[in-house]
Amino acid sequence: MPTNPTPAAQRRRIQRLLRDVFGVDALRGGQQQVIASVLAGRDTLAIMPTGSGKSLCYQIPAALLAGATIVVSPLISLMKDQLEKLAAVGIAAVQVHSGLTREEEALALERIQNELNSIIFCTPERLTSPDFLALLRNTPIGLMVIDEAHCISQWGHDFRPAYLELGAARAALGKPPLLALTATATEEVVTDIGQQLGTPRINVINTGIYRPNLHYSVIQVTNPDEQYAQALRLVHESSGVGIVYAATVKAVEQLHDRLRDAGESVTCYHGKLPARQRRAQQDLFMSGARRVMVATNAFGMGIDKSDTRFVIHLQVPANLEAYYQESGRAGRDGLAADCTLLYYQADKRVQQFFLVKHYPVGAELMTVHDAARELAARQGAFGYAELKAGLDGIADSKLKVCLKLLKDGKLLRQNRRLAYQVAPVEPKPQQFEQLAQVYADKQERDHMALDQMVHYAQSASCRWRLLLDYFGDQAPGFEQCCRCDNCLSPPAVQADAQDVAAFDPAPQRSPSPLDTVDIGFAIGSQVKVPKFDIGTVLSIAGDKVTIEFPENTTKTFMAEFVSTV
Repeated sequence: MPTNPTPAAQRRRIQRLLRDVFGVDALRGGQQQVIASVLAGRDTLAIMPTGSGKSLCYQIPAALLAGATIVVSPLISLMKDQLEKLAAVGIAAVQVHSGLTREEEALALERIQNELNSIIFCTPERLTSPDFLALLRNTPIGLMVIDEAHCISQWGHDFRPAYLELGAARAALGKPPLLALTATATEEVVTDIGQQLGTPRINVINTGIYRPNLHYSVIQVTNPDEQYAQALRLVHESSGVGIVYAATVKAVEQLHDRLRDAGESVTCYHGKLPARQRRAQQDLFMSGARRVMVATNAFGMGIDKSDTRFVIHLQVPANLEAYYQESGRAGRDGLAADCTLLYYQADKRVQQFFLVKHYPVGAELMTVHDAARELAARQGAFGYAELKAGLDGIADSKLKVCLKLLKDGKLLRQNRRLAYQVAPVEPKPQQFEQLAQVYADKQERDHMALDQMVHYAQSASCRWRLLLDYFGDQAPGFEQCCRCDNCLSPPAVQADAQDVAAFDPAPQRSPSPLDTVDIGFAIGSQVKVPKFDIGTVLSIAGDKVTIEFPENTTKTFMAEFVSTV
C-alpha cells in the first residue's frame, strides 16, 4: 500500500471499504469532508447532528492509516456497542475501561502491546493513566479520536473534569493527528476545544444542525398536575417508541409509575439505579420489550435507537445544547418524529439549583499550589495521587480543575509521564484570583444559557429558527421550518421581549381606574394568553396589550387574544 496514494486511488479504496466492509453505498457530504481532512493529516473538529454517521468518520481512516486509532469515549455502553458492530464487519478492536474483569483487561492490554487492533476504545480516565500511556507510547498511533468532544470544554453543556487532561495525554503520545466529534458546539465551545487540546487552529467542519424530520413544539402548563397529565396524554397519543426526559430522579420515578399504572409499556433509567439494573432497563427499551423510556439525562449519550418516534421533556433542560442533544435522539432513521417540551415556569428553579456548583476560588488554587510546591521540594516531579493524599477534603473533580487552571497559568507543567512539576516562579495572590475568574465567568454563562432555554420555551418564533440562531448556524435559504407548533399555529404575539419597544407602550405605573378599557381588564390585572403562563398587564396601547410573565419575560399581544383569569 503506497504511503501517499493519489486522490483517485484513495477514493477507490474508500469506496471498496464502504461497499465490502461496511455495506454502505456512498458517504454523505459531511462524512466525505471529515474523512478527507483526517486522511490529509489535519487536526479536525467535526460538528455533525445526531444520526449523521460520525462513527464512519474515524472507522474509515482507522482502516487506512498506519498505526492504531485511539477512540476516547465517555460511556462504557457506547464502547461495547461500537465494538460489537466492528466485530460484525471484521475490524479488530479492543476496549479498556473499569468495567472489565481482571482477565479481560489483561487480554486487552496484551492485544494492544502486540499491535493486534485497528481501534482502541478507552475512557478519558484510562487514557490519562500513566501506566496506560506508557503502554501506548510503545504502540504506533495513527489517529486520536475524542467522541462527545463538547465534554472537554469548560463552556460545554456536559462538562467532565477528566476531559481536562486529554490535551496533556495527547502531548505525551507525541501529538498524533486528532479528530474531535460532537453534535453541538457554539463558537465559544469550538474555541475552547481547540485551546484545551493544544490545537487552536483545528480544522472545523460544521455540517449544520438542521434536521427537517424533527417537529418541535412547546406546551405551556400552569401546575405539576397539568404537567403530568399532558405527559400521559402525549405518550398515549404518540405512536411508536419514545423517550421522556425529566430533570430529577423523583420526577422520573413518579412519571414512570403513572404511566405503568395507566397501562403503558414503560421502563426507567437514572443514575441512582445500580449499574446492573440500569443495563437491564436500557436493554428492555433497546430491544423493543418496552415502548417508552422515562429517564434523566444520564440516559441517551451514544444511544442509537433509530426508530424513536418521539422525545418529550417533562421539565425544561438547563440549556439549548442539552435540549438539542436529547431531543435529537428522535428520528435518527430520517422519518418524522415529534419533540415536545412541557414548560412550567417554576421548573427553572430546579435547573438553577443544579447550576450552583462550587468551582475553585483563588484561595483554593493557592492551597493546591502550596501543596504542590512542598511536594516538589521533597521529590521533584510528583503524581496526582501523591498530591491528592496531601490535600484532605478536596474532591477529585475540583482538584482536576485546580490543576488545569494552574497549568493554564504556567504555574505547573506535566512531563511525558504526566507527572507534575512546579514552575520556578513566585506567583502573586491576585494571579490565583485571575485564574479562578474563568469559572466565575462560566457560572454566569450557565445562567445566561438557562435564560435562553426559557426564552425558547416562551417564544412565538419558529422553533428551528431559534435553534439555528443560538448555534450560529446560517442554514442558507432557511426562513422557517413550517412544521413546528409556532409555524403551524402562530400565536397572536406581535413581538418578543426585544421587539416590545417598537410598539411604544405606555410606561409602567400604578394601576388607575382610568386604565380600564372596553376589553374588560386593566393594568395590573392577571390575564392569560393561549400557550403562555398567567401574566400581569403592564400597559395597554390601543388594541395592543403588554404583559409581564413569570421570570420577568415581557410580551405584547393583540387584545382579542387576551382573557382574564
